[in-house]
Amino acid sequence: MQEFMSEKHKQKHNELHREHYLTCEKYYIFELLTVAGGMMGLYTYSLRGQVFCNAQTGNIVKMAAAIGWGRYRVAMYYLIPFTAYIFGTILSEILPEKVKRTKFIRWDTMLVGIEIVVLFLVGFMPFTWPDQIPQVIINFLCAMQFNTFRQAEGVPMATTFVTNHVRQIGISIARIIRHHEQEAEARAKIAKHAKIILAFMLGGITITALAPYLREKTIWLAIIPLSACFAVMLESDLVYERAMLDLTPHGH
Repeated sequence: MQEFMSEKHKQKHNELHREHYLTCEKYYIFELLTVAGGMMGLYTYSLRGQVFCNAQTGNIVKMAAAIGWGRYRVAMYYLIPFTAYIFGTILSEILPEKVKRTKFIRWDTMLVGIEIVVLFLVGFMPFTWPDQIPQVIINFLCAMQFNTFRQAEGVPMATTFVTNHVRQIGISIARIIRHHEQEAEARAKIAKHAKIILAFMLGGITITALAPYLREKTIWLAIIPLSACFAVMLESDLVYERAMLDLTPHGH
């Protein structure tokens, strides 16, 4: 009887999940994560060696340019963030299943908590330390965040870079031009992606403006939006969505 009820409850939860989104998939959670993503990106670029921690295209471009100019040692330097990003992605693929078995909190929630703790520690690393240390650490975090948070209420989203959001705005504008009957839906998508871009910019502007005053501790600003996410998500895991911890967020 207990097995039957468990299976029945599981089916009900799956039905609810198709109709409603988990807290970790809410759009406002993605907005807050994107503010933090912009902060991490500008922190490593402006204060920690001009390396892009949140997306690797810029680093690959720099590597290719360095090779073309014959600066091979400089080119090899960019293998560090590139490799860190790969390993961060691998870990974020392996760990969720292990965390799910604990039936305590979601991997998504745990990851945000980890980010808060790690960024707090990074803020204590003085500029006399090699830039590669905070670079590798933040590359790990950005890779895991990007690979973990994939869809906001059914819309594919990235919280650590904005290239796809720019592309989606272009696609939606083209849809308005070609299909007038889809204008309302397209405008709604434009607004969502535009707000994500603005959230990323807000994070980056804040870090850049306050860096001269807070120096290496500037990264602590990213803890503010992450803490807001963590508080809401943890409450959901422990209370409102306690019986739905076995469900996988959309996009995975």
